[in-house]
Amino acid sequence: MINLAHALVLASNSPRRQQLLREMGVEFTVQVRPTDELFPSDMPVSDVAGYLAQHKAEQFAHDLGEKLILCADTVVVVDDTILNKPANAAEAREMLQLLSGRSHQVITGVSLLSPQGYQTISDVAHVAFKTLSESEIEYYIAHYRPFDKAGAYGVQEWIGMIGIPRIEGSFYTIMGLPLHKVYELLQPFMVA
Repeated sequence: MINLAHALVLASNSPRRQQLLREMGVEFTVQVRPTDELFPSDMPVSDVAGYLAQHKAEQFAHDLGEKLILCADTVVVVDDTILNKPANAAEAREMLQLLSGRSHQVITGVSLLSPQGYQTISDVAHVAFKTLSESEIEYYIAHYRPFDKAGAYGVQEWIGMIGIPRIEGSFYTIMGLPLHKVYELLQPFMVA
């Protein structure tokens, strides 16, 4: 178990982020505040995830007290274009067809707000997809309904098992929380 000098709040409804943080051995509560996910149109795509993670943390700045606030945001990038969460099956199909047979980047930004201020980092993983058949895409969408996932897929699900032959970088970055980076951010607040 990791003991922290301050109570940790995970500002995310993501069941995957909550599961990963629990498995890492950190006690936390969950609190989410409404936040728009807008970013400057001229911002480089490599900066968006960190920017959005810190923007989420800023919603807690006025009443932080002695807490630690952990926020994250994940973007899928192909051809310098961000793929957000699909609104429906048609958008999910388009995204998976775009990713099929190609490599893309997954960038997860993490921001930790503490009484000492913000620390924001990003981690990048490169993901290679095999060429997916239409039936594989249709099966995945019908059975896994990936509408809450950037890029319309979860690496830990069936599509990752059968369709991703190569990853460069952290598996957990692709899942939405680069645990090695989170550990580094939390280290200064760890107590025996």
